[in-house]
Amino acid sequence: MKKLLFAIVALAAGCIAFTTQAKPSRDQLVIGITQFPSTFHPNIDSMLAKTYVLSMTRRPLTAYDKDWKLVCMLCVTLPTIENGLAVSEKTPKGQQGIAVTYTIRPDANWGDGTPVSTKDVVFTWKVGRHKKSGVGNIELYRSLYKIDVKDAKTFTAHYDKLTFEYNAINGFGLIPAHLDEKNFTDPVAYKNRTAFDTDTTNAGLYFGPYRITKVVTGDHVVMEPNPTWWGKKPSFKRIVVRVIPNTAALEANLLSGNVDMIAGELGLTLDQAVAFEKRQRGKFNVVYKSGLIYEHLDLNLDNPILKDIRVRQALIHGIDRKAISQKLFAGRQPVAHSSVNPLDWVYTDDIPKYAFDPKKANQLLYEAGWTVRKRGIRYNKKGERLTLDLMTTAGNRSRELVEQVLQSQWKAIGIDIRIKNEPARVFFGQTVTERKFTGLAMYAWYSAPENVPRTTLHSAHIPHRDNNYAGQNYTGFRNAEMDELLESIEVELDRPKRAKLWRRLQEIYATELPVIPLFFRADPYILPKWLDGLEPTGHQDLSTLWVENWKVRK
Repeated sequence: MKKLLFAIVALAAGCIAFTTQAKPSRDQLVIGITQFPSTFHPNIDSMLAKTYVLSMTRRPLTAYDKDWKLVCMLCVTLPTIENGLAVSEKTPKGQQGIAVTYTIRPDANWGDGTPVSTKDVVFTWKVGRHKKSGVGNIELYRSLYKIDVKDAKTFTAHYDKLTFEYNAINGFGLIPAHLDEKNFTDPVAYKNRTAFDTDTTNAGLYFGPYRITKVVTGDHVVMEPNPTWWGKKPSFKRIVVRVIPNTAALEANLLSGNVDMIAGELGLTLDQAVAFEKRQRGKFNVVYKSGLIYEHLDLNLDNPILKDIRVRQALIHGIDRKAISQKLFAGRQPVAHSSVNPLDWVYTDDIPKYAFDPKKANQLLYEAGWTVRKRGIRYNKKGERLTLDLMTTAGNRSRELVEQVLQSQWKAIGIDIRIKNEPARVFFGQTVTERKFTGLAMYAWYSAPENVPRTTLHSAHIPHRDNNYAGQNYTGFRNAEMDELLESIEVELDRPKRAKLWRRLQEIYATELPVIPLFFRADPYILPKWLDGLEPTGHQDLSTLWVENWKVRK
């Protein structure tokens, strides 16, 4: 998820410059978002801005729709055990696995006319399997130990375990072998050589309703209809995704006509949207969508200060999350006690919770050896100052406000917080991905329904130099029981038994506190009255996956 920070004064001039522009024509849609992608490669780096853009230019094999139902997008038929396209089997090592057969749509072609084929499937798998390719979801490719190619459009994926989501292959982002295979001769350097970043406007990289035709780094991305797209003809001749990192400036650009809409997934904060709706009195459609969006603080557990669980407990006892939610978000963003949202069926309320309790926080810090106060800040017996860096993406006013509250409340218990925010491309492209943050990193995760957090909590998924920073366990959390639970949940097909495992996972998470939970977010979509067909999903498969349904209201 993202960060917030930005100077208001510097933005005012930029906003004025936009007010003289004519409003875009109705065959063009200009979308405002707050971040620019760190890469356009579908499988490298976890960044919402990239997913938002690529979802208009590509289609996953499977996805969850707005009703949270798994559906085929690039495949012809969703494989199930019942229809015979998924068959349980023993692996060569004697494990319980499964073979799942997918057929790619016969009319699916890359934008340069090359058929989307099993060659692309095998190449994508080859890249994902390599330990130094830098791919984020390494477990998907590790578990998928073999692919049998039936023909140019049909393949069977063999997994080394039978999971409850055996047919969901949402994260398998196809890479065009005919364009990118030549760039994979050096797997370690591949993430810097991929055609997605060196030749981003190449039509052959895309097979969705739109293709990227222009990129101005840090500013905007232009997309135009893809002539090889097989589905409903998109309504807009041109979609421009304009990046305006500061949310106040983003609102000003909407009012000036420089953008037509603000993306709910990556736009105004909830408090800004509520205030905006009151001021504009029905001039725009404002849609609020609660979902599986988890705002939190990752803690770098390699930091000796944060290794001490008493310090982690003091940090969470030292902040009034309920008051922050009420005062900044009108209570619309409920306090989170773990990473599992109450909207998800696996949620449990029976876990440790941490109330705002400065007295308890002070006691814990004293027990942890931070006993001496000088000018309000604690020191240990070695004379070391209790100082932690707090980071997030620059430009998000709401996160900036949360940071300031956290800084103030933690100072009250003797912790010196240094705010060091960065542009989103740097924050997600390097600082978080390569675990360069030394203290706390504030951002959010979008997840799918009943999403097993293996990549973020399993000890085998800690990014480091030797694996070219693959994996998403950015905290460096290591817990043997958690590892076992993550592996057990995936292969437990019985829902009541799985629910018990999920409860224990949430209990460990809330007890060990590798992360400080903040809120479950609601995303506000600021839409023009004339736009129809956009339906928020509330999970990681974003509204742009159905962009061909967006149209001008008659």
